[in-house]
Amino acid sequence: MINSEIKSTLDNIAIPVSFQTSKSEKYPYITFFTYLDSPTLYSDDREIITGYFIQIDIWSKTDYTSLAREVEENMLAANFIKLRYFDLYEKDTKVYHKVMRFLKEVEK
Repeated sequence: MINSEIKSTLDNIAIPVSFQTSKSEKYPYITFFTYLDSPTLYSDDREIITGYFIQIDIWSKTDYTSLAREVEENMLAANFIKLRYFDLYEKDTKVYHKVMRFLKEVEK
């Protein structure tokens, strides 16, 4: 459910988007996964709201600033909550890596 929502949220971005691993050998591309699926609200010992903590990774050989802005705009428009972002550089592959973490709360 959440994977298809993420995929459809990022569908209008003109680069490949896939779950966990890329099928593309060309840069840039985006991968995503859920790193935590946890109750965020209980009532009478029952889970009322589930929190899906999502990580989106942008992989690029060049500046990805405008791409990250586009991802953020799409995710926020789909009611995902921004948690944190950070930049990495993968020395072994010489790839720039943007990590973007979001939360989506869904009623059960």
